Amino acid sequence: MKAKILTLPGDGIGPEIVASAVRVLKRTAEKFGHEFAFGEALIGGAAIDATGAPLPAETVKAAHEADAVLLGAVGGDKWDNAPVRPEAALLGIRKELGLYANLRPAKLFPALKGASSLKAEIVDRGIDLVTVRELTGGIYFGERGYRTGAYGREAYDTESYSEIEIERVARIAYELAEKRSRKVCLVDKANVLTSSKLWRKVVTDLNEDYPSVRLDMMYVDNAAMQLALAPWQFDVLLTSNLFGDILSDLTAAIVGSIGVMPSASLGATTVGMYEAIHGSAPTLAGLDKANPIATVLSAAMMLRLSFDLEEEARAIETAVENTLDAGLGTADIGGTLGTRAVTDEIIARMQA
Repeated sequence: MKAKILTLPGDGIGPEIVASAVRVLKRTAEKFGHEFAFGEALIGGAAIDATGAPLPAETVKAAHEADAVLLGAVGGDKWDNAPVRPEAALLGIRKELGLYANLRPAKLFPALKGASSLKAEIVDRGIDLVTVRELTGGIYFGERGYRTGAYGREAYDTESYSEIEIERVARIAYELAEKRSRKVCLVDKANVLTSSKLWRKVVTDLNEDYPSVRLDMMYVDNAAMQLALAPWQFDVLLTSNLFGDILSDLTAAIVGSIGVMPSASLGATTVGMYEAIHGSAPTLAGLDKANPIATVLSAAMMLRLSFDLEEEARAIETAVENTLDAGLGTADIGGTLGTRAVTDEIIARMQA
């Protein structure tokens, strides 16, 4: 097959980890007889430096013309006082591409059991779950501002969700669960929040369309505790923008490192965006120390979800797992190799 992939290296370690993923994708194309054409565009702080804006119109145009987008990372102390923060580009490109669902798999590789924050008897039961986070609604996009109240200055942020916003991301969660263990757990705060009550009604009604999937519901505070005590009980976690942002970082801790956590953002168009969930780590930039695995695994998700290339995606994931099984990795997961050397090892195992 032929595909156009737009890379957005961004800031900090972004260019290094994207370069690693591109190398793996090129090797995949060679191995399986595909043609991947790679383009590159500016985003985040790098775009601010070059154009004055974190998301130039040229980048948006290139994203719409691509079949998929591979993102590095954005942000850094350098742009703390910029009129518009680099991170605004993330919200902007999600909106432009209609990306309303973020999938964050958390799978514990056997070689990283010792890096998990959990006790051995918990880890030994295995962890393999996906957080499906609503991406374009909720408190991050609600009405906000400052005002003067009876006790001085006040600030407010509004949590608001529509039925359509909930239904469309819930369908993605249900369809994903049908391909996994047929379990969805809706995580909310329906004992306090009116918006969560609507989530429960919409998701429950929608369950009729997916009769093979078991629907459970859990308050977010209990869900956080259960992830630490019994993560094996979860398959697909469905939740709002805010709760998903928080819980997916918790799942990174229980599988050993945020450096091995990929993600996919999907939505209204055929163009998906794929990225590691970690940040730009500017103190590591240019030092050949960044862990490329999360971005490499994000590339595998791209092959599976955007191009329907299951065998190719599994080839990458198996190569990553075999590399970890050999005790090879970067410092954040107890290894001694650099970014490029880890990538070399993954590619070598793909060749094998």
